[in-house]
Amino acid sequence: MRAVPSILGFGAIAIDDIVYVDQPLSAGKGKVLQSARAFGGNVATALAAVARLGGSAGFIGWLGSADDDAALCDLVASGVETAFAPRHPDARPVRSRITVGSDGDRFIAYDDDAMLGTAPDFPDEVFSRATVLIVDSYAIRSLDVVARARDLGLAILGDVEWGAGPATDRLMALCDHLILPLGFARAATGCRAPAEMLDSLWSPSRSAVVLTDGGRGVYYRGREETTLWHLPPHRVAIVDSTGAGDCFHGAYAHALTRGSDIAGRVAFAAAAAALSITGRGGREALPTDSQVTELLASASAPSAVELKYARLDTGT
Repeated sequence: MRAVPSILGFGAIAIDDIVYVDQPLSAGKGKVLQSARAFGGNVATALAAVARLGGSAGFIGWLGSADDDAALCDLVASGVETAFAPRHPDARPVRSRITVGSDGDRFIAYDDDAMLGTAPDFPDEVFSRATVLIVDSYAIRSLDVVARARDLGLAILGDVEWGAGPATDRLMALCDHLILPLGFARAATGCRAPAEMLDSLWSPSRSAVVLTDGGRGVYYRGREETTLWHLPPHRVAIVDSTGAGDCFHGAYAHALTRGSDIAGRVAFAAAAAALSITGRGGREALPTDSQVTELLASASAPSAVELKYARLDTGT
């Protein structure tokens, strides 16, 4: 069998039509500065980030059956292995239209009427040779496959951004590394304070719960300790925040395969995500390992502080 990458993933692949405007989105309208087309998608971009960092990544979701399938070719060009992905003539990417404001914030409109998830009979033999499986919200279509991967000992890293009732609850229960945007964590738990969200999402089966909050940093808890932590953000010139969360997931998975503890994984992922927003689109500025290491070693790199339950105002 061909060598299986350490980090596998399945989920949305997207073709993004991006428009950059000269005003923040809150202005209601603005002049178009530039238009571009790029590939994106949560898991696809996360795996591209892994490859850029020097890790081994493989996409195992549905791809089109043609050898010149655009999504397949883009993954290959990004250094992502596709040999184990199931193929189907009806598979196509999600189509997204993204407006990016002058402050780097963006609005995404998408059409996800596509084949998502992976083949129900995806082979255990492949899973048994990998270490981490990254999934996004669309993994509700392949929950039994995620459960098999978990039973085979893979770390399940969940990038969940929206809910679909009990199916999403089951997906989140299968994720031992649960990494959520803070906004979704608030909706899922009904809590306001990050500390309360972390506690609500925690379970004995978790290895880590991480909440990303853009320009306010990251909140997290790991199995190794009961302390809750807040890592403030890096201060970088924001060009486009598209794909920052996806880069975070990929960098976190890469650090996990290298044996980093929770603090090291979050710090590495946060630095990678910060660097990713200094370029346009979700992948233009995906960093190398040396770039992340350099940012972490800089005098301005933030340090994690203990998160207090009294800190109820998240500013959001």
